[in-house]
Amino acid sequence: MLEGEVNRRTFISDVSATAIAPLVASDLLTTGFAARLADDGPSVDEWEDRLTTYGTDYMSLGAADIQRRVVGELVTVQQQLDRPQLWSVAARLMTLYAKTFPGSDGSKAVNWYRMAASAADRSGDEQARVWVRGRAAIALGYEGAALGVADVFADQAMALSGKPSLGLLTAIMGKAHAAAIRGDLGSARTLIDRGRQVFDAAASYEQTSDYAVPYWRMNVFLSLLLARLGDERRATEAQEAARRELPKELPRFATHLEMHRGLMRARSGDTVGGVRQARNALETLPPARHSLTLRMLLAEVEHA
Repeated sequence: MLEGEVNRRTFISDVSATAIAPLVASDLLTTGFAARLADDGPSVDEWEDRLTTYGTDYMSLGAADIQRRVVGELVTVQQQLDRPQLWSVAARLMTLYAKTFPGSDGSKAVNWYRMAASAADRSGDEQARVWVRGRAAIALGYEGAALGVADVFADQAMALSGKPSLGLLTAIMGKAHAAAIRGDLGSARTLIDRGRQVFDAAASYEQTSDYAVPYWRMNVFLSLLLARLGDERRATEAQEAARRELPKELPRFATHLEMHRGLMRARSGDTVGGVRQARNALETLPPARHSLTLRMLLAEVEHA
């Protein structure tokens, strides 16, 4: 278990200090307390419906839009944490909130992932405990940031449960990315094989949710991972497989795939061409749909 526990008394001040101006914080605090005073706030089912919506919206909206919306939800759910079931809701919201900060910024993203893990532990929901840690591991591993923390989250998720699940899958794939970046090619390939086995048992039919890993998204994970391993043939196969099933309403992920191609090109020796390809891909995507992960990918291509 991660050290520390979510401190409800400092929760609001932490949110306010990391993302929002004082005037906005005042409005959010008013909203949160008003919800509690009025009728104890949304029910568990209403929160689950909101999480479903956020899972879908995350796939297409930019980081700034998600951050502004989720911070208000965090302030509201903080008022309801005397209900054990809502610690699981809070944990998943915290994980989403953490994803709006660059993983290289340990004072924000990593701390929020840690709080999310602690909140999930408080809920007693094993599935949430594994998912939160797995989502943190794949986020950090894919971004190439805080690799030691990514390993810790992945190892914790795998120790909690070996039952095939999306949380276990993302933990394994996050750890594989960390191994590939470190140059531990053997471990990365072993983890890929294990990840494929878990995917075969736990793949999602849902196509457009952050809480889902369908065939196309698994291949996005593999595309970058194999590019990092220098396996151009298999990386290209993963890119083509992802493109065939990628929903048209998710252009950001098509940008990911094009940037992976730029990384392969740069790693093969055409640094100028690879960087140009990655930059062009990012510039083609409307700025409102940019994510922090894409910006970090561009930096990786530039330093390849």
